[in-house]
Amino acid sequence: MPSWVWADAVLTAAAERLAAVHDAMSGFDLQAGVWQLPVHQPVEVVCHNDFVPYNFVFDDDRTLIGVIDWDTASPGPRVWDLAYLAYRLVPLSGPANLDGLGSDLPERRRRLALLCRTYGHGLTPVVVATTAIARLDDLADFTAARAVAGATHVAGHVELYRDDAVWLTAHLADLLQQ
Repeated sequence: MPSWVWADAVLTAAAERLAAVHDAMSGFDLQAGVWQLPVHQPVEVVCHNDFVPYNFVFDDDRTLIGVIDWDTASPGPRVWDLAYLAYRLVPLSGPANLDGLGSDLPERRRRLALLCRTYGHGLTPVVVATTAIARLDDLADFTAARAVAGATHVAGHVELYRDDAVWLTAHLADLLQQ
């Protein structure tokens, strides 16, 4: 990712866009839906499930103008999507994850609070960060199953997600302190 992706403007634009997408999908008729990923409870919206910078479309002014790659969308709670966005864009990943921003815990705390404030809907840093741990565990299990089923190119991601979940668990109190 280019360094400008880590700007607060991108973080807030992503949170605003995700909230708008979720608002638009609230009440969506899910009765006849067929989903590639499992449904997560409580069902509030249709989650993108990969709402992160590599799926964002920016114009020449670096303004977020769209989101692509909807193949893994499925019903779930708002926080499921917001937690994954936080994992990738705050980031809530460990230092061994080279996809993250090399920032300290106070900066990550600030960015997580900004993300939650901007998204709204009463989702707090505590709820988002703790959900991110569950989201990473779920993603590791899903990715491991895909690797066993023949998608060997994703096998290396399993350990990365598990390591990030362990790191986040170990640093949760520091990340959330006021």
